[in-house]
Amino acid sequence: MKVCIVIPAYNEQKRIAATLKAYNQFFSDKKTTENLDYEILVLINGTTDATPAIVADLQKEMPNLLSREIKEGGKGLAVNVGFSDALTRPNDLIGFVDADMATSPQAFYDLIAHLDNYDGIIASRYMPGASVTPPRPFIKRWGSKLFFGSLVRILFGLRYYDTQCGAKVFKRKVMETIVPYLSVKQWAFDIELLSLCKKFGFTIKEFPTIWNDQEGSKLQTVSAGFAMIKTLFVLRRHQREKGIR
Repeated sequence: MKVCIVIPAYNEQKRIAATLKAYNQFFSDKKTTENLDYEILVLINGTTDATPAIVADLQKEMPNLLSREIKEGGKGLAVNVGFSDALTRPNDLIGFVDADMATSPQAFYDLIAHLDNYDGIIASRYMPGASVTPPRPFIKRWGSKLFFGSLVRILFGLRYYDTQCGAKVFKRKVMETIVPYLSVKQWAFDIELLSLCKKFGFTIKEFPTIWNDQEGSKLQTVSAGFAMIKTLFVLRRHQREKGIR
């Protein structure tokens, strides 16, 4: 079995090297002990810092490290391009994880290990059994649950504790089916991804994760939050026009 780990990277020069070294070492060991082959695919998008040079240097010593650079920004766009690229090679599982290592290599592997007979599995910071360090601020935690989560349930019928956690893994057949329909280029791409899984009848498991909150989040401003909410309504209208219920 082979997994492609897509890592979107926007101006990540301060932490991308540590993340890639940790993931490469962990999954190199798993390849030896459990016959789990892997590749790490970095999607460098809209970057203006030294991220491309750092990744290029690491590729000289990491044969399983791949990269693509796209000029346009947007986490959703980067992940979608990564999915398409991963499908050009014989990957059985395709997933993505944030570059900040809030999800450790072990926590990401736990998703693979607990996939069972499901078509996909998503990490959750809010379901029982999850561990978040340090604890998230009350407003951020309950605002996500009560407001954003409620809106997602009303508009898309998605009933997950946490749709936005940056660690998800899917079987190849899921990506082959839904990638042609992906359109969201920014933060709400997780909602589009999961709603398409629902439309096509794929079974998605939610799994409590160990999450270590990192400084330097790219989604911090109130305006970014409102833009994300606006995207939900635009996406719902787009899906209705396309006959996606």
